[in-house]
Amino acid sequence: QGNPSYHFHPKKPEMDKGGHEGDFGVTVEELCLLMELRGAEALQKIQENYTDTETLCHRLKTSPADGLSDNPADLEKRQQVFGMNFIPPKKAKTFLQLVWEALQDVTLIILEIAAIISLGLSFYQPPGGDSEGAEDEGEAEAGWIEGAAILLSVLCVVLVTAFNDWSKEKQFRGLQSRIEQEQRFAVVRNGTVIQIPVAEMVVGDIAQVKYGDLLPADGILMQGNDLKIDESSLTGESDHVHKSVEKDPMLLSGTHVMEGSGKMVVTAVGVNSQTGIIFTLLGAGEVEEEKKDCKKGKQDGTLENNQNKAKKQDEAVAMEMQPLKSAEGGEVEEKEKKKANVPKKEKSVLQGKLTKLAVQIGKAGLVMSAITVIILMLYFVIETFVIQGRAWLTECTPIYVQYFVKFFIIGVTVLVVAVPEGLPLAVTISLAYSVKKMMKDNNLVRHLDACETMGNATAICSDKTGTLTTNRMTVVQIYVEDQHFHDIPRPDQINSKTLELLTSAIAVNCAYTSNIMAADKEGGLPKQVGNKTECALLGLVRDLKQDYPAVREQIPEEKLYKVYTFNSVRKSMSTVIQMPDGSFRLYSKGASEILLKKCSFILGRDGEARAFRPRDKDEMVKKVIEPMACDGLRTICIAYRELPADPMPDWENETDIVSNLICITVVGIEDPVRPEVPEAIRKCQRAGITVRMVTGDNINTARAIAAKCGIIHPGDDFLCMEGKDFNRRIRNEKGEIEQERIDKIWPKLRVLARSSPTDKHTLVKGIIDSTIVEKRQVVAVTGDGTNDGPALKKADVGFAMGIAGTDVAKEASDIILTDDNFSSIVKAVMWGRNVYDSISKFLQFQLTVNVVAVIVDSPLKAVQMLWVNLIMDTFASLALATEPPTEALLLRKPYGRNNPLISRTMMKNILGHAVYQLIIIFTLLFVGEKIFDIDSGRNAPLHSPPSEHYTIIFNTFVLMQLFNEINARKIHGERNVFDGIFSNPIFCSIVLGTFAIQIVIVQFGGKPFSCSPLNVEQWLWCLFVGMGELIWGQVIASVPTHQLKFLKEAGHGPAPDEIMDEDLAEDEEEIDHAERELRRGQILWFRGLNRIQTQMEVVSTFKRSGSFQGAVRRRSSVLSQLHDVTNNSTPSHVVLSTANATCAPGSESLHSVNGTS
Repeated sequence: QGNPSYHFHPKKPEMDKGGHEGDFGVTVEELCLLMELRGAEALQKIQENYTDTETLCHRLKTSPADGLSDNPADLEKRQQVFGMNFIPPKKAKTFLQLVWEALQDVTLIILEIAAIISLGLSFYQPPGGDSEGAEDEGEAEAGWIEGAAILLSVLCVVLVTAFNDWSKEKQFRGLQSRIEQEQRFAVVRNGTVIQIPVAEMVVGDIAQVKYGDLLPADGILMQGNDLKIDESSLTGESDHVHKSVEKDPMLLSGTHVMEGSGKMVVTAVGVNSQTGIIFTLLGAGEVEEEKKDCKKGKQDGTLENNQNKAKKQDEAVAMEMQPLKSAEGGEVEEKEKKKANVPKKEKSVLQGKLTKLAVQIGKAGLVMSAITVIILMLYFVIETFVIQGRAWLTECTPIYVQYFVKFFIIGVTVLVVAVPEGLPLAVTISLAYSVKKMMKDNNLVRHLDACETMGNATAICSDKTGTLTTNRMTVVQIYVEDQHFHDIPRPDQINSKTLELLTSAIAVNCAYTSNIMAADKEGGLPKQVGNKTECALLGLVRDLKQDYPAVREQIPEEKLYKVYTFNSVRKSMSTVIQMPDGSFRLYSKGASEILLKKCSFILGRDGEARAFRPRDKDEMVKKVIEPMACDGLRTICIAYRELPADPMPDWENETDIVSNLICITVVGIEDPVRPEVPEAIRKCQRAGITVRMVTGDNINTARAIAAKCGIIHPGDDFLCMEGKDFNRRIRNEKGEIEQERIDKIWPKLRVLARSSPTDKHTLVKGIIDSTIVEKRQVVAVTGDGTNDGPALKKADVGFAMGIAGTDVAKEASDIILTDDNFSSIVKAVMWGRNVYDSISKFLQFQLTVNVVAVIVDSPLKAVQMLWVNLIMDTFASLALATEPPTEALLLRKPYGRNNPLISRTMMKNILGHAVYQLIIIFTLLFVGEKIFDIDSGRNAPLHSPPSEHYTIIFNTFVLMQLFNEINARKIHGERNVFDGIFSNPIFCSIVLGTFAIQIVIVQFGGKPFSCSPLNVEQWLWCLFVGMGELIWGQVIASVPTHQLKFLKEAGHGPAPDEIMDEDLAEDEEEIDHAERELRRGQILWFRGLNRIQTQMEVVSTFKRSGSFQGAVRRRSSVLSQLHDVTNNSTPSHVVLSTANATCAPGSESLHSVNGTS
């Protein structure tokens, strides 16, 4: 897993005699206490203890300019003294714990009890006279076998379940450590900026923070430009906090940089950082119960002198548990926020349908098993005591009890067979398998259910830059000194004074983190590091044979007088430098239509400024900017302005400072469309998914790129509009957004240009809440910027960019595209549909078996039933859940939310095959002995040896299932069921493996499996009947479904009013909720048989990341997901922890059960 040193736990700090640790001039405790303070208090403390930040750096033995040396011994020592930047994850459950949890299953417990009673009775010898049961000693002794065999098969089921959970957990851990290793951060070491994995950061590192970063450690700001931080994840304060060296230099881990840039010295990492302390309080290292001990301060000395901290942090923890606040925090009221966060709690589509289906099946199974037991008992009582007229003898009681136990076992077996307990298994396997494979397709899935929701997607709102395009920007046209060059000019074509201005305007007014490096491989393109647009401008400077690093050396970052950083409101960036004579010069760059409005002059041929009047601007827009935009270029204007030293300008008044500029040049930047995108978009449109482009670019550029991608086709009826226009049209007179106004626009909208993050959020919300189409839209959104957070959270599936994406965007997303490529989204759609289909295939197969097995229970012994159950459940779920997806999945329209899980075609298949199997089995049961000329197995006494007759029935039954498994591979009524069968090695090996084991059971199973060996002829007949399934499958396929009006579908999505009920229920007090559940629970106990747990497992399989939703690192989302998946796999936990907010989704499912009762 990459670097092994990640996995150690923070060591206890070594204290030296002098009280300072490891000869650093400061202790962990001091730094911890310091980091608790904010603003003025913190500054005061720094002055008292260290005079200033520089001194603190010297005490930490680090240089503010050059950072740490890269000396491994020094880094190792720092890790030992101040801890590692790593929060130890929760201990994984051991295999035995998982086994114990699997044993909690109600059905298994009933079986275990039945088996033990059966064993006990078989060893019990009735006193006096022999009885009909023990005609022969050998048989009486063999009575224990049935009980033992049941226990054995229970053991099988338990081990399989436990192993599954264990491998799932292991997978999540792997996924999580991969996410952790992917996160890197820029630090200065030996005077050069390098990117290191977050876990390798140590106290004393000088880190560079910039827009969009998630801070990985606590630190003190040493130099900052317009730095604004969103601390809502720690303090719940939604306004962005302005950080500066003079006012508030404290930067905390887990917070997000929303604007600006700067440098900080790292002062606390891992469990000692603010996030780490909260994680410790939340018990990420321990189990919940031990939380109290943590507060007593047993955590590595961090909390010893900080008892009061626990109190302080409690509020923070409470905030911590809330989901991350939306990025436009200030504008949204608390209530609104709550509303905005509801959709993520909605059950996923599949989950809702499965829960409903499980309840339906459970009820049916319960009724069937009760009827079976009652009929068998009545039959026995009437037959024995009425017809044969025997008296009830006390010494015979154990034998009668034994009969009743046998009936009870049969009843339970019917129930076991009726409930598809393979379902949770199938869902888990299918999702886990898909997630693993999606990794290869560059989709890193953070929330399991996102994978399946993606299959139902009906709309994708995609960013342009980087997703549809390559995000490798190059300047291809330039307008300078009244000339429009369609290629980059030679340096001698431009006045030297203009050239010099242009070079310094670009070099100084681009973030110093943006650079052009030498190519990685020979003959490759030079590497662009940092902001791509800035890299394009720096590339222009290089193409003009100028040297931008030289300019930066003359004016290092520390000497910049004032920086107005880029944000989504300004859409421009400006930097002020002080000239040698004391006056100031401001350089500005930004979107041309915005910046040109602020220009009053323009440089002419001779490099002299001349007036730039409104009508010149209009002409320039017509002659230069629009033609560039229509070629799909982004236009950027570069301008400057001289400001006097006296009177001193008012730097806070930005509008006055950035005005009356002198325009130097307008450049056209091309961002070529990715070659694979047009094809991917065509696939989406064929699959019934509408692709919309939402971009910050101007409308002409956006339209040109949309046409190149195939989002819009000439002659179609579509809308392209700008954010301003969109906002005007969706608001009423009072300025409120109206749903019906959005409904008029979104169906035709294909391109939204110059849009702000709020527009994107409004559009996504509008499409999701829309009711004008009969199917509720399922919307996927891609985003990379910090400002895309709210839209990503609101969407049904949020895709973040793995390369260009900021940490904030990744935190809000469900799937991370590791290659930032739109065509990977198409792969996600394919996998999502595949998950859905795999589960449908499994259901079609499983329910056929269940229908037959429930009706034909008596000829099959309990052990045989359990074996049938094992093939049906475990093996079939493995075989059918791992079908690889095919391109054909993209040829159909999305299913939508209300489409039933079991379509009428599937219902036809289930009933059709059940009819065939029942006819065969009843024929064999009642006339089998005549056909094969063997002894009849009917009415055999209690412990008689296994008959050939019943063995043939059992064997035929299993073989029919095997061949039907092949039929189940197709659920839309296709004829060729063998299509692509060899592309799935797992399927082939399972079918052959099951067949081999079946031969062994029949030939050598003997007494435990109640089998007697068969000869070759009998085997061939069994095989022949089994293969009949395939022919029968063709017959069924020929019957047109639409004529079978009586067929019902099953497993619909939840009805709208039900969803409402659940929402209401969630708002009620959690505690009453738990009590009410328990009270109902008593009434529902018998229903417990119907295995509420089946639903629970299905529900928990899909757990979205629940517990520490706002929690601080990306690790949290994976960890908590893991914690939930394992926590909720047992019914006992669920009922007890309903009061726990973390299990709310579990409690929802209990509601739906109650709702249907």
